[in-house]
Amino acid sequence: MLRAWLELARISNLPTVWTNVSAGWLLAGGGWDARLGWLLLAGSLLYTGGMILNDAADVKFDREHRPERAIPSGRVSAAAAWAVGAGMLAAGAGMAVAQGGACPWIAAGLVASVILYDLFHKPWSGAVWVMGSCRLLLVLLAASANDTGCKMSGEMLATPHGIALGVYIVGLTKVARLESSKEGAVVLSLVMAKLLLWVPAILAVAFTFWVAVDAEPSDWLPLLMLPVFAIWVFLSMRIMRKGGPHVGRAVGWLLAGIPIVDALAVGHVSLTLACGFAALAPLLRLWQRWIAAT
Repeated sequence: MLRAWLELARISNLPTVWTNVSAGWLLAGGGWDARLGWLLLAGSLLYTGGMILNDAADVKFDREHRPERAIPSGRVSAAAAWAVGAGMLAAGAGMAVAQGGACPWIAAGLVASVILYDLFHKPWSGAVWVMGSCRLLLVLLAASANDTGCKMSGEMLATPHGIALGVYIVGLTKVARLESSKEGAVVLSLVMAKLLLWVPAILAVAFTFWVAVDAEPSDWLPLLMLPVFAIWVFLSMRIMRKGGPHVGRAVGWLLAGIPIVDALAVGHVSLTLACGFAALAPLLRLWQRWIAAT
């Protein structure tokens, strides 16, 4: 029973939420205090609730195409998934606002985006952008907690990172969908989708040049994360080119690489922490062998 719920929650991806929240909080000037702990817990509930609702909304499709999944196999009832998922979303949003001090409007927008994606991601190809917005809003949710209400004055660093992260998520989702397509007409779209994966690196270089002009040599050290990111994405794309079941494996690699995207930004706050984020990626790949990431 426990394993079924862990599969519904895509628990192997949960640490990527922790790095997203930590990055947003720290880039907006937050320190190591109790509110960060509440935001990490809130982000975990929002992510987990959204993943559970995703499977609940897909139950009709999964009964036909993925009968081994938790709900169609009967290990978890659809009613329980709807109830637990909705409860987690509500609890996560409430906790982020009441205990973490986050902006209620961003919390509401994040919940709405999660629900919109869960309900329409199968019939609507544009839902990939909604998925990207979920990660963007998660970063902004954590960053907003450093302000009173929704002034958002502390987001100069957090906002571009949230955008880069969101675009990366869109890229990996679109690449997965297009790479597995049998239509030759998707070639150009596939190239464009792959380019989206490199947006975090492009923005990291641009931002470093912006903040490090006439600065100390140490201000360029965050760029040490760039080769790590480049190698990770390159290896993921190499696996994906094999096609078939390798596409899912490559998507798992790209999902495990989310902490490296956070590392590109957090390096300007703490290079040690950025290295810690990057070190999570291979650990997440190992965890995915136990609980699938997708």
